[in-house]
Amino acid sequence: MAMASSCLLSIFYVLPAMAADGPVCADGAAPSPSMFAPRSIPAQKILDVSWFVWGICGLIFLIMAALILWCIIKYRQRPGDDTEAPQIYGSNPIELAWTIIPTVIVFVLFLVSARTIFEIDHTSPPPGSLEITVVGHQWWWEFDYPDQGFVTANELHVPLTRDGKSVPIYLTLESNDVIHSFWVPQLAGKTDVVPNRLNHLWLQPTMVGTYVGQCAEYCGTQHANMLITVVVHEEDDFNEWVTNQRTDAVDEPGVTEGRNLFLQTSCINCHRIRGTVANGTFAPDLTHLMSRSVIGAGVVANTPENLSTWVFDPQMIKPGCRMPSMKLSPEEVKQVVSYLLTLK
Repeated sequence: MAMASSCLLSIFYVLPAMAADGPVCADGAAPSPSMFAPRSIPAQKILDVSWFVWGICGLIFLIMAALILWCIIKYRQRPGDDTEAPQIYGSNPIELAWTIIPTVIVFVLFLVSARTIFEIDHTSPPPGSLEITVVGHQWWWEFDYPDQGFVTANELHVPLTRDGKSVPIYLTLESNDVIHSFWVPQLAGKTDVVPNRLNHLWLQPTMVGTYVGQCAEYCGTQHANMLITVVVHEEDDFNEWVTNQRTDAVDEPGVTEGRNLFLQTSCINCHRIRGTVANGTFAPDLTHLMSRSVIGAGVVANTPENLSTWVFDPQMIKPGCRMPSMKLSPEEVKQVVSYLLTLK
């Protein structure tokens, strides 16, 4: 089901990218979500079976179109011919053919699809995999790295290799509220994220780069702005990123006023900053906020200007999001942002 959904959704969302048969960007990422430029083993398997299905369907269309065209030309009414065409009531060979041939085609498609689904649908982690828990919220993503001991948000970072060998990434998908759907077309198929149910997704990148995806199940007013960013690192870069994510927030000089202001507001009830009294779990962990390239689940780039607007009133950027305006003055916003910019 996930594989079929990926194929259909790709036709509507990324049809212009169908011609992509090689790296479409220097880092392997497509300019928009596209299953036609796979950069992961499961995504490649999905594309292979998709081309096979489309090839058979295209061949059937060409054959039937040619037969219809031939009949139109051969049996058209000619000038002066007013006789009635021969009336044929059934043909056992033809009826047998159009029963057996479609049955064989459906059987072949079933076997090929079932084999591919079996290959990519892992109910347990592949050997040597990196396990990550993905939690869908309205409208952002939480990523828990249990073996590494930290939680981050909206940007999924994974290694290309481990000890020089390709490493599978095994995602356990959970929802904190409504049904979401995790879909990064270049890396894997669409998989639903359902409340009170654990789903799983396997991806195994083949090229470093930054890949974008989308929540593919309508989940509320900001569904369209619930984006996914997956960053595939070289092994050393990933280890360096993990080391940084494990550390607590560091108090830097010059931002004491902003830090105290942040910790005195109700921000700490929703957000967590390790090493401080902020221990909320309702909203994204901000311990290393500035290590992320986007804010608001990908709705805008993580720049000081956008961060200032977000702190002043998130509704200006993402109307309907769960974060309210804290009614801070421009000077207070500047102080808080100065503190947040130190969370690297």
